[in-house]
Amino acid sequence: MSTHAKRERLLLADLLETAGPEAPTLCEGWTTRDLAAHVVVRERRPDAAGGILVKQLASRLERVTAEFLAKPYDELIGLIRTGPPRFSPFSLKQVDEMSNVIEFYVHAEDVRRAQPDWTPRELDPVFQDALWSRLERSARLMGRGVPTGLVLRRPDGQTTVARRGAPVVTVTGQPSELVMFAYGRQGAAKVELEGDENAIARLRATKQLGI
Repeated sequence: MSTHAKRERLLLADLLETAGPEAPTLCEGWTTRDLAAHVVVRERRPDAAGGILVKQLASRLERVTAEFLAKPYDELIGLIRTGPPRFSPFSLKQVDEMSNVIEFYVHAEDVRRAQPDWTPRELDPVFQDALWSRLERSARLMGRGVPTGLVLRRPDGQTTVARRGAPVVTVTGQPSELVMFAYGRQGAAKVELEGDENAIARLRATKQLGI
């Protein structure tokens, strides 16, 4: 596993363990148990995980997820910590590097930021650059359904276009915060928005950011 993905994986497992199985998360309707089951199904049951994106597989995903939700919570956390089985595509370093850095970062923050006393993490520049690199690749997918044009901008001026269109809203923040915003956690992201006031309000309220 890559250094960043491994670190975020272990942090997520620790946070889930500390929070317990019934704690809230930023994922609407999900407790920490739901989130843990999602992570395990995603990398251990590719036959069902496709239901996250493919409607025809949604019922299978629900059945398999229910099976994992019935497992002891400690077992789910253990499966997250140990990582994917050898037959999983996520066991390949390249796949892990591309797919899991943002996945585990966002879900770790889903647990952290659902608590009323959360504070921002201090992230090193190398990790911020890693998040930015992945955000550049996924920005258009994340922003494809939003009701405005959308530009994501780092404090140093680097930008990526998440959706072309007018009016345009520019969202500025550290890559870690832009990731949270682009992945549908607008209310928990420490960012600044510039543009038409009505467009900003629509963007903040939309459910169309993220997957």
